[in-house]
Amino acid sequence: MKQILLLIFIFFIGFTAFAQFESNTKFKPIPPANMGIKTNKTVPKAPEETPSFAPEVPSIKAPNVYDSKSIISNQKPSNSKYKIGEEKNNFTMSVENDFANPGDKYVPKMENDLDKALRSEGLKGERGILVKRNIDFGEIKTKSKFFIVKLRDFGAIDGDLVKVSSNSRVLVAQLFLESNFREIKINLDNGFNKLDFEALNIGTLGGNTAEIRIYDDQNTLMTNDYWDNLAAGFKATIMVIKEE
Repeated sequence: MKQILLLIFIFFIGFTAFAQFESNTKFKPIPPANMGIKTNKTVPKAPEETPSFAPEVPSIKAPNVYDSKSIISNQKPSNSKYKIGEEKNNFTMSVENDFANPGDKYVPKMENDLDKALRSEGLKGERGILVKRNIDFGEIKTKSKFFIVKLRDFGAIDGDLVKVSSNSRVLVAQLFLESNFREIKINLDNGFNKLDFEALNIGTLGGNTAEIRIYDDQNTLMTNDYWDNLAAGFKATIMVIKEE
Protein backbone atom coordinates (compact mmCIF):
# COMPACT_ATOMS: atom_id res chain seq x y z
CA MET A 1 0.00 0.00 0.00
CA LYS A 2 2.82 2.36 0.87
CA GLN A 3 4.48 1.53 -2.42
CA ILE A 4 1.38 2.46 -4.40
CA LEU A 5 1.07 5.84 -2.69
CA LEU A 6 4.75 6.51 -3.35
CA LEU A 7 4.35 5.81 -7.04
CA ILE A 8 1.33 8.15 -7.24
CA PHE A 9 3.26 10.89 -5.51
CA ILE A 10 6.23 10.53 -7.83
CA PHE A 11 3.92 10.56 -10.88
CA PHE A 12 2.17 13.76 -9.69
CA ILE A 13 5.49 15.55 -9.11
CA GLY A 14 6.76 14.56 -12.54
CA PHE A 15 3.53 15.66 -14.28
CA THR A 16 3.67 19.08 -12.56
CA ALA A 17 7.29 19.66 -13.56
CA PHE A 18 6.54 18.64 -17.14
CA ALA A 19 3.55 21.01 -17.36
CA GLN A 20 5.60 23.88 -15.97
CA PHE A 21 8.37 23.19 -18.48
CA GLU A 22 5.88 23.00 -21.34
CA SER A 23 4.30 26.32 -20.39
CA ASN A 24 7.71 28.03 -20.20
CA THR A 25 8.68 26.89 -23.68
CA LYS A 26 5.60 28.55 -25.44
CA PHE A 27 6.32 31.55 -27.88
CA LYS A 28 5.84 34.93 -26.33
CA PRO A 29 5.37 37.83 -28.91
CA ILE A 30 7.61 40.88 -28.65
CA PRO A 31 5.56 44.06 -28.22
CA PRO A 32 6.20 46.87 -30.88
CA ALA A 33 8.59 49.65 -30.00
CA ASN A 34 7.07 52.97 -28.97
CA MET A 35 8.03 55.47 -31.80
CA GLY A 36 6.33 58.45 -30.19
CA ILE A 37 3.54 58.72 -32.83
CA LYS A 38 0.09 59.16 -31.42
CA THR A 39 -2.94 58.00 -33.33
CA ASN A 40 -6.40 59.46 -33.02
CA LYS A 41 -8.62 56.76 -31.76
CA THR A 42 -11.71 59.01 -31.54
CA VAL A 43 -14.56 57.46 -33.48
CA PRO A 44 -16.58 60.15 -35.42
CA LYS A 45 -20.16 60.50 -34.45
CA ALA A 46 -22.80 59.45 -36.94
CA PRO A 47 -24.89 62.35 -38.36
CA GLU A 48 -28.07 62.91 -36.51
CA GLU A 49 -31.13 61.93 -38.46
CA THR A 50 -34.02 64.33 -38.84
CA PRO A 51 -36.53 63.47 -36.17
CA SER A 52 -39.51 61.70 -37.56
CA PHE A 53 -41.72 64.01 -35.57
CA ALA A 54 -40.39 67.22 -37.35
CA PRO A 55 -43.33 69.04 -39.05
CA GLU A 56 -43.29 69.37 -42.87
CA VAL A 57 -43.12 73.06 -43.96
CA PRO A 58 -45.49 73.74 -46.90
CA SER A 59 -44.06 75.58 -49.96
CA ILE A 60 -45.16 79.20 -50.45
CA LYS A 61 -45.98 80.31 -54.05
CA ALA A 62 -45.88 84.06 -54.69
CA PRO A 63 -48.85 85.41 -56.67
CA ASN A 64 -48.29 86.60 -60.26
CA VAL A 65 -48.83 90.36 -60.16
CA TYR A 66 -49.31 90.40 -63.94
CA ASP A 67 -52.21 87.97 -63.77
CA SER A 68 -55.16 89.73 -62.17
CA LYS A 69 -57.11 86.46 -61.97
CA SER A 70 -54.58 84.86 -59.60
CA ILE A 71 -55.15 87.67 -57.07
CA ILE A 72 -58.89 87.14 -56.84
CA SER A 73 -58.98 83.38 -57.37
CA ASN A 74 -59.55 82.74 -53.66
CA GLN A 75 -62.23 85.39 -53.26
CA LYS A 76 -65.90 84.57 -53.14
CA PRO A 77 -67.82 85.26 -56.35
CA SER A 78 -69.68 88.53 -56.48
CA ASN A 79 -72.83 89.42 -58.36
CA SER A 80 -71.42 92.82 -59.36
CA LYS A 81 -70.30 93.10 -63.00
CA TYR A 82 -67.61 95.62 -61.99
CA LYS A 83 -65.48 93.26 -59.91
CA ILE A 84 -61.72 93.45 -59.99
CA GLY A 85 -60.02 91.24 -62.54
CA GLU A 86 -63.03 90.75 -64.82
CA GLU A 87 -62.07 90.91 -68.49
CA LYS A 88 -63.73 93.67 -70.47
CA ASN A 89 -65.52 93.09 -73.72
CA ASN A 90 -62.84 93.28 -76.42
CA PHE A 91 -65.23 93.54 -79.35
CA THR A 92 -64.69 96.75 -81.29
CA MET A 93 -64.90 97.99 -84.85
CA SER A 94 -61.73 100.08 -84.58
CA VAL A 95 -58.17 99.47 -83.47
CA GLU A 96 -57.66 100.76 -79.94
CA ASN A 97 -54.58 101.36 -77.84
CA ASP A 98 -54.97 101.95 -74.10
CA PHE A 99 -51.93 104.25 -74.14
CA ALA A 100 -52.72 106.17 -77.35
CA ASN A 101 -53.71 109.81 -77.47
CA PRO A 102 -57.53 109.92 -77.59
CA GLY A 103 -57.35 112.65 -80.25
CA ASP A 104 -55.37 110.45 -82.64
CA LYS A 105 -58.50 108.72 -83.92
CA TYR A 106 -59.68 112.01 -85.42
CA VAL A 107 -56.44 112.62 -87.37
CA PRO A 108 -57.24 110.35 -90.37
CA LYS A 109 -60.63 112.05 -90.86
CA MET A 110 -59.06 115.51 -90.69
CA GLU A 111 -56.38 114.53 -93.21
CA ASN A 112 -59.02 113.09 -95.52
CA ASP A 113 -61.08 116.29 -95.34
CA LEU A 114 -57.98 118.41 -96.06
CA ASP A 115 -57.08 116.18 -98.99
CA LYS A 116 -60.56 116.59 -100.47
CA ALA A 117 -60.39 120.38 -100.06
CA LEU A 118 -57.00 120.58 -101.84
CA ARG A 119 -58.26 118.45 -104.71
CA SER A 120 -61.43 120.52 -105.11
CA GLU A 121 -59.29 123.68 -105.37
CA GLY A 122 -56.95 122.05 -107.89
CA LEU A 123 -54.01 122.22 -105.49
CA LYS A 124 -53.37 118.51 -105.23
CA GLY A 125 -53.31 115.52 -107.55
CA GLU A 126 -53.21 111.80 -106.88
CA ARG A 127 -49.43 111.83 -106.51
CA GLY A 128 -49.14 114.80 -104.17
CA ILE A 129 -49.28 118.60 -104.06
CA LEU A 130 -49.52 120.23 -107.50
CA VAL A 131 -46.71 122.60 -108.49
CA LYS A 132 -48.39 125.89 -109.38
CA ARG A 133 -45.40 127.92 -110.59
CA ASN A 134 -43.16 128.21 -113.62
CA ILE A 135 -39.91 126.21 -113.60
CA ASP A 136 -36.55 127.56 -114.82
CA PHE A 137 -34.21 124.93 -116.26
CA GLY A 138 -31.36 127.40 -116.67
CA GLU A 139 -29.29 128.59 -119.61
CA ILE A 140 -27.36 126.82 -122.42
CA LYS A 141 -24.72 128.34 -124.67
CA THR A 142 -24.07 126.61 -127.99
CA LYS A 143 -22.90 127.04 -131.58
CA SER A 144 -25.23 124.32 -132.77
CA LYS A 145 -27.64 125.18 -135.59
CA PHE A 146 -30.49 123.19 -134.10
CA PHE A 147 -31.49 121.16 -131.06
CA ILE A 148 -33.22 117.80 -130.87
CA VAL A 149 -35.68 117.83 -127.97
CA LYS A 150 -36.96 114.52 -126.59
CA LEU A 151 -39.96 114.35 -124.24
CA ARG A 152 -41.73 111.51 -122.45
CA ASP A 153 -43.97 110.83 -119.42
CA PHE A 154 -41.70 109.27 -116.77
CA GLY A 155 -44.67 108.32 -114.59
CA ALA A 156 -47.83 106.39 -115.38
CA ILE A 157 -49.29 107.11 -118.81
CA ASP A 158 -52.38 109.06 -117.81
CA GLY A 159 -52.96 111.53 -120.69
CA ASP A 160 -50.44 114.31 -120.01
CA LEU A 161 -50.31 116.94 -122.80
CA VAL A 162 -47.57 119.54 -123.46
CA LYS A 163 -47.29 122.56 -125.79
CA VAL A 164 -43.79 123.37 -127.15
CA SER A 165 -42.81 126.93 -128.16
CA SER A 166 -39.64 128.80 -129.16
CA ASN A 167 -39.54 132.59 -128.78
CA SER A 168 -43.34 132.56 -128.43
CA ARG A 169 -43.71 130.62 -131.72
CA VAL A 170 -45.75 127.48 -131.21
CA LEU A 171 -43.87 124.50 -132.60
CA VAL A 172 -46.17 121.74 -131.31
CA ALA A 173 -49.62 122.78 -130.10
CA GLN A 174 -50.39 119.55 -128.32
CA LEU A 175 -47.88 116.76 -127.68
CA PHE A 176 -49.16 113.58 -126.02
CA LEU A 177 -46.54 112.20 -123.62
CA GLU A 178 -45.90 108.48 -123.84
CA SER A 179 -43.53 106.08 -122.09
CA ASN A 180 -41.07 106.33 -125.03
CA PHE A 181 -39.38 109.60 -126.01
CA ARG A 182 -40.94 111.72 -128.77
CA GLU A 183 -38.55 113.95 -130.75
CA ILE A 184 -38.89 117.56 -131.87
CA LYS A 185 -36.34 119.41 -133.97
CA ILE A 186 -35.94 123.10 -133.07
CA ASN A 187 -33.93 125.41 -135.34
CA LEU A 188 -32.07 128.04 -133.35
CA ASP A 189 -31.93 131.76 -134.07
CA ASN A 190 -28.77 133.72 -133.50
CA GLY A 191 -28.73 135.11 -130.00
CA PHE A 192 -31.48 134.24 -127.50
CA ASN A 193 -33.89 131.34 -127.92
CA LYS A 194 -36.50 130.93 -125.22
CA LEU A 195 -37.83 127.36 -125.22
CA ASP A 196 -41.14 126.91 -123.36
CA PHE A 197 -42.80 123.60 -122.43
CA GLU A 198 -46.28 124.25 -121.08
CA ALA A 199 -48.42 121.71 -119.20
CA LEU A 200 -51.81 121.77 -120.94
CA ASN A 201 -53.53 119.55 -118.40
CA ILE A 202 -53.05 117.20 -115.49
CA GLY A 203 -53.39 113.47 -116.06
CA THR A 204 -56.04 111.20 -114.64
CA LEU A 205 -53.58 110.07 -111.94
CA GLY A 206 -52.22 113.45 -110.90
CA GLY A 207 -50.21 116.44 -112.08
CA ASN A 208 -48.34 116.71 -115.37
CA THR A 209 -45.09 114.72 -115.28
CA ALA A 210 -42.44 114.84 -118.00
CA GLU A 211 -38.76 114.13 -118.66
CA ILE A 212 -36.91 116.28 -121.19
CA ARG A 213 -33.56 115.65 -122.92
CA ILE A 214 -31.90 118.10 -125.32
CA TYR A 215 -29.15 117.18 -127.83
CA ASP A 216 -27.18 119.47 -130.16
CA ASP A 217 -26.54 118.87 -133.86
CA GLN A 218 -23.57 116.61 -132.93
CA ASN A 219 -25.90 114.41 -130.85
CA THR A 220 -24.26 115.65 -127.63
CA LEU A 221 -26.53 115.65 -124.61
CA MET A 222 -26.85 119.27 -123.43
CA THR A 223 -29.35 118.84 -120.57
CA ASN A 224 -31.56 116.26 -118.94
CA ASP A 225 -34.35 117.58 -116.64
CA TYR A 226 -37.88 116.78 -115.58
CA TRP A 227 -40.93 118.27 -113.93
CA ASP A 228 -43.23 116.48 -111.50
CA ASN A 229 -46.85 117.22 -110.68
CA LEU A 230 -46.90 120.47 -112.66
CA ALA A 231 -50.34 122.10 -112.65
CA ALA A 232 -52.08 122.94 -115.91
CA GLY A 233 -51.11 126.34 -117.43
CA PHE A 234 -47.59 126.45 -115.97
CA LYS A 235 -44.34 126.16 -117.91
CA ALA A 236 -40.81 124.82 -117.79
CA THR A 237 -38.37 127.16 -119.61
CA ILE A 238 -34.83 126.80 -121.02
CA MET A 239 -32.88 129.80 -122.30
CA VAL A 240 -30.57 128.92 -125.22
CA ILE A 241 -27.92 131.39 -126.41
CA LYS A 242 -26.63 130.62 -129.89
CA GLU A 243 -23.13 131.96 -130.45
CA GLU A 244 -21.72 132.70 -133.93
